Amino acid sequence: MAKKTKAAKAGAAGAAATASPYVQRLIQDDELRDNLRVAFESGRDAFDRLSNGKGPTKALLDDKKLHKDLKSAADSLRDASEALREGPKKKRRKGGLGRLILLTVVGGAVAIAASEDLRNKVLDMLFGAEEEFDYTSTTTPSTPAPETAGAA
Repeated sequence: MAKKTKAAKAGAAGAAATASPYVQRLIQDDELRDNLRVAFESGRDAFDRLSNGKGPTKALLDDKKLHKDLKSAADSLRDASEALREGPKKKRRKGGLGRLILLTVVGGAVAIAASEDLRNKVLDMLFGAEEEFDYTSTTTPSTPAPETAGAA
C-alpha cells in the first residue's frame, strides 16, 4: 500500500469536518459565529486584564472591567452552546397574527369610510341613536307693526 500524502490526509480531514453537523451549523449560522467571536474577544480581554501585573486575586476581586469581560464571555458561550444544542432555527413566517390584525383594522377603516350606512351604524353604536324630531313652534308669529302714513 502506498502512503497517504499530507495533502490527501488534510483533504480527508476537511471532508470529515464538513460532514459534521456542528461544523455545518457554524458555517451557516451568523448568530452562532458572532456569539463565538464575542466570547473569544471577551475572554482574551479578561485574560489580558488578569495578567496585567497585579495579583490574580486582587484582579478577580476588584477589577470591574474584568468582571464585565468574564460575564460577556460566559453569556456568549452560553448562547452559542444553546444554539448548537437546539439545531438550526426554522425560518419564521413574517406577520402571522400581527399582520392579520393590521389587515382587519385597515379593511374596517376602508369599509367605514366607503359606506355611509355602515358609518351611521358605527356612530349609532358608539354614541347612541340619533333622535330625530320635527320642530314645531308653539308661539304664534308676531304681527308686523302698523306702518305710519306720514313717514313716506
